[in-house]
Amino acid sequence: MDLAQLTARASEALSGGSDFKKKVKFDFGSVGKLLIDGANGKVDNSDDPADATISVAWDDFAKISSGAMDPTMAFMQGKLKVTGDMSVAMQLQSLMKKLAG
Repeated sequence: MDLAQLTARASEALSGGSDFKKKVKFDFGSVGKLLIDGANGKVDNSDDPADATISVAWDDFAKISSGAMDPTMAFMQGKLKVTGDMSVAMQLQSLMKKLAG
């Protein structure tokens, strides 16, 4: 999966109805960004402000979304960093299941 495919999948996940109503940005470094705006049902690759920003390497994100890496362990090991509202990141669990496919 690449960033364009992930963006499309996130958009599908929101359009199918989601209780996630915040803005979260994934920062994948040189690969790009993914902004999920649950309040407005929009997904894009902008660098707009968000309630929480999750910084993670693309390869580590792929492992997390496939279930090969535990997100809590990734956070504890410093592979996943959250800035902003930590509770927003915690609300992502159900949405992440949809992104994993």
